[in-house]
Amino acid sequence: MAEKENPMREIMLDKVTVNMGIGEPGEPLEKAKNLLGALCGTTIIETKAKDRNPTFKLRKGMPIGVKTTLRGEKAAEFLTKALAAKKKILSESNFDNRGNFSFGIKEYIDFPGAKYDPTIGMIGFDVCVTLNRRGARVKKRTLKTSKVGKKHVLTKEEGIEFAKSRFDVIME
Repeated sequence: MAEKENPMREIMLDKVTVNMGIGEPGEPLEKAKNLLGALCGTTIIETKAKDRNPTFKLRKGMPIGVKTTLRGEKAAEFLTKALAAKKKILSESNFDNRGNFSFGIKEYIDFPGAKYDPTIGMIGFDVCVTLNRRGARVKKRTLKTSKVGKKHVLTKEEGIEFAKSRFDVIME
């Protein structure tokens, strides 16, 4: 009799977060907001400076970037395109100890389907991928919060295997 695989051990794509750091408010930030909205097709929110930094002329609370979070099929579709822009090549340093991974795209025109707009110029963005197993919600829920066991937490190696099998990622 064949051994059934435990469905709770299945690795799932939890979310994909796309971030653009511009460093200044105003027109460049609006252009980045429009660009990210066109690439992702979701609601875009502004990120604000957490600290004051006179060297870069930043004040606390000043909008300096934009981000969005994708979940479900939209996240998988976006991640496939973003990995195609990287030629599906990642290194081991892109992965953290919990199996999540991040990478950057230097120019948005590398992204499949994006057209160059001279008014925007060249802007890159970061893609952060969060992976989870079923049942990971127990540590985030409001009522009866609980710990996730050591055997259930994702490892770096499991994250790499997931990326290789699901998205055909090539490791350097």
